[in-house]
Amino acid sequence: MNLPVSEAALPTLTFTPGRWGDPDDPAVLSDGVRGALGFLGIDADAPEPVALADVRLPATRVDGAALAALRDVVGADHVAVDRETRIAHLRGFSTPDLLRLRAGDGSDAPDVVVAPESQEQVADLLAVCSAHGLVLSPYAGGTSVTGGLAVDRARPAVSLDLRRMTGLIAIDEVSQTASFAAGTRLPEAERLLSAEGFELGHYPQSYEGATVGGCAVTRSAGQSSSGHGRFDDMVVALTLATPVGTAEVGTAPKSAAGPDLRQLVLGSEGAFGVVTSVTVRVHPLPVVRRFSGWRFPDFASGSAAMRAIAQGSIRPTVIRLSDEAETGLNLANPSAAGAGAAAGGCLMVLGVEGDEDDVETRYSYLSRRLAESGGTDLGSEPGEHWREGRFRGPYLRDPLLDAGALVETLETVTFWSNLQALKDSVTDAVTGALAAQGTPAVVMCHISHVYPTGASLYFTVVAKALTEPVSQWAAAKQAANAAIRAAGASITHHHAVGIDHRAAYLDEIGGVQLAALQAVKRALDPEGLCNPGVLLP
Repeated sequence: MNLPVSEAALPTLTFTPGRWGDPDDPAVLSDGVRGALGFLGIDADAPEPVALADVRLPATRVDGAALAALRDVVGADHVAVDRETRIAHLRGFSTPDLLRLRAGDGSDAPDVVVAPESQEQVADLLAVCSAHGLVLSPYAGGTSVTGGLAVDRARPAVSLDLRRMTGLIAIDEVSQTASFAAGTRLPEAERLLSAEGFELGHYPQSYEGATVGGCAVTRSAGQSSSGHGRFDDMVVALTLATPVGTAEVGTAPKSAAGPDLRQLVLGSEGAFGVVTSVTVRVHPLPVVRRFSGWRFPDFASGSAAMRAIAQGSIRPTVIRLSDEAETGLNLANPSAAGAGAAAGGCLMVLGVEGDEDDVETRYSYLSRRLAESGGTDLGSEPGEHWREGRFRGPYLRDPLLDAGALVETLETVTFWSNLQALKDSVTDAVTGALAAQGTPAVVMCHISHVYPTGASLYFTVVAKALTEPVSQWAAAKQAANAAIRAAGASITHHHAVGIDHRAAYLDEIGGVQLAALQAVKRALDPEGLCNPGVLLP
């Protein structure tokens, strides 16, 4: 099959505050989904969201001298204190973020939004923040779902918008690496690489809005992680601007010269400084892609088949498994229904990309292994439907919230031997916490990232929204976090820590590791200017 470079052709989007994705292409609930909502008692639409013009914002606290200093660095046109710009940089896209905005709550909006265009300007802005008692929160794609953009307003807060820091800085075709400015959106990065005959191949569900720098500081994992690795696997170098100076991190593919400090910056979520450029591993554009759907009778047999593939030497580009609930309702990925949903059981998607010989060899081997593990080949239709609609899942949340549903996702990762117990424990915790509030829930799950030693679990939860849906979800989320930690799993696989996972993260790493991270924070950011409250207390 010839490969259309579809991902590189997608537009770079600017999301509308409070609504996910392309505002000109919203999702619409099917009759089948609306019927399913009725079984959960969801029979009345939610109240109309408060108009953006009526969102309650605190007054800007940045004084004239500080504003003048900020303007001296980036120019007056790139310093904004107006309502529209501040609301556009208000929080991220978790369901609690959206629910608070829908209720008109803008209480943690930044005081000012500043857009630098260079590493030097970022360094100068950090100096201005130090001189005027401001804190600074980097803002790239704005797609955080863990409270990572809810600025700490104990001091006047600057939202550092990296939208002007974009583009391909350099490409090394021999070494197959490319350097990007941190604010480069993923679709833009793929377009630039495609023109050079290369691909990054990092496709998180937030692809349409996510940035290269944002993926680095949150340890993002894309849907092609089985073939290309996570984003932190792709990064070979970074530039980090801190209040005490600039660090150029990474000088070779691998080194024995002390601890790998790239790993300290990756996942740091802006707490140690601002990542201004990222160098990543790239690969030649594939010429063939082959996607298909497979049916397994149950989640246990499907996950066992995935484990066999992950622990083998020949691996696919994409492999994911929906449990019985997600396959049946097909809520997370509605365009992937095809024959898989109709057949019942659990739907697996298999994808292999590369040159013709590579794809033929790997696909033949992998399909034989899946058949030997009890899988039924459903043909190309379910796989291609999933691939074509792979970024549409999050679009469904807005109409679901409008319809009176509470819908949110959470994810975790553990070892294979613990996977089923963890899935059961989290499912029971979430359904129990919501049922205790009188709102029975549907909890769906899929595996989308696999490793020789373990895999991630990604849950989608749907219930009837109560009058106070933020606190309703908080109880369910707290129960899920407790179940994850009790099972010995990690609190996050790719959503990052932000604020929402901070308490569980601190429990996960323990006091010794926390002390080490706090020492790094003091060394790089002694005044606590950079994203205070995110990741670390």
